[in-house]
Amino acid sequence: MEIVIILVVIGVFTVVALLNRYRRCPSDKILVIYGSKGKTSAKCIHGGGAFVWPVVEDYAYLSLIPISIDANLTNALSRQNIRVDVPSRFTVGISTDPDYMTAAAERLLGLSPTQIQELARDILFGQLRLVIATMSIEELNNDRDKFLEQISANVEVELKKIGLRLINVNVTDIKDESGYIEALGREAAARAINEAKVRVAEQEKVGEIGKAEAVRETRIRTAEANAQAVKGENEAKVEIANSEAFRREREAEAQRKASAAEKVQQAKALEEAYAAERDAELARAQRERSTETANVIVPQEIEKQRLIIAAEAEAEQKRVNAKGEADAIYAKMEAEAKGLYEILTKQAAGYDKMVQAAGGDANKAYMLLLLEKLPELVKTQVEAVKGINIDHVTVWDSGQGANGGKGSTANFVSGLMQSVPPLNELFDMAGLNLPEYLAKKKQEPVQEAEVVEVKK
Repeated sequence: MEIVIILVVIGVFTVVALLNRYRRCPSDKILVIYGSKGKTSAKCIHGGGAFVWPVVEDYAYLSLIPISIDANLTNALSRQNIRVDVPSRFTVGISTDPDYMTAAAERLLGLSPTQIQELARDILFGQLRLVIATMSIEELNNDRDKFLEQISANVEVELKKIGLRLINVNVTDIKDESGYIEALGREAAARAINEAKVRVAEQEKVGEIGKAEAVRETRIRTAEANAQAVKGENEAKVEIANSEAFRREREAEAQRKASAAEKVQQAKALEEAYAAERDAELARAQRERSTETANVIVPQEIEKQRLIIAAEAEAEQKRVNAKGEADAIYAKMEAEAKGLYEILTKQAAGYDKMVQAAGGDANKAYMLLLLEKLPELVKTQVEAVKGINIDHVTVWDSGQGANGGKGSTANFVSGLMQSVPPLNELFDMAGLNLPEYLAKKKQEPVQEAEVVEVKK
């Protein structure tokens, strides 16, 4: 178990160590991996990353930051064997081109920026001297573009050998020990001054000629202008006279028209005054008519509207009351109908249960219902007799026991009792049949009625 743990720990450390060997290249540097055998002596990477094998490979960085180099060349021989001083400044840097990166890795890896600067300065001095030796003083002084092109062409080739590329070159004032360039400058200045003087004289001559021509032109134009002015004055006087006559004619015409217009306006004024008086009378009549209308017709119209509104309000009130009474009657009748419906429903349910209790025989159910109502029927018969008020009874009886030995008094009482509706008739009116044990009657002989006087 311990061996497995040790192996796991060793494996983890190995993986971590291998991951730590992965190197990323910043944008301002070149990653140079060297040590392994390949097509080139080193593998150069820009803007990415690569895995660096431990033990067999190693890595380093080359900076892409530009390097500024002062190359103040002195006593350089020109093609005319005149020594010149050429102060200049070069800006160089390592290129990201594959050929340049490989050359820089082989020539500059491990060097400090100062060492790279000194190495490049020696190359620049040599190429400057070579270019100056092929050019004359006049070419150096006048044709700077050609000078810079030759410097760039020669320096670029030599710098590529160590992996550098020329970014910019700036050459300031060129001087020579004999003062030839200065003399050329003075000659050029004198030539420019003389040319300027000639041009000034030419311009002055042109100015004098132009001035004379301008004076002549001025005098001619002045004379012509004076003649035109006199002619114009005369024509203006004629125009003034014509205008004065035309003015007087127009004034007379205007005076005539003004007089006529004044009379016309006076007539129109009178006409308008009469029309205004007529309109005023019409307005006064209209005002009086309106006053009468407002005093008589308007109150009557208001009274009429009031009566109409009152009648409509009373009719509406009656309609509302009638509707309320109708709703109340309908609600009452509906409630009574619902109550009666409930009573009849309950009675029907009770009768149905009574028939079920009688075994489904309706006659037996009627008998049970009759027995239940029998006390009320007897009470009704008793109440019928109970209500008779007899104040005085007179009986004429012969004392003979006719009709089975019954006297007149007994017959009277028996007839009185017979006047009460018997149970059998009550049941017949109700559509029922009285049981036989209650409905059996004895056959009694018909007796002659005795004269009974009943006085109340």
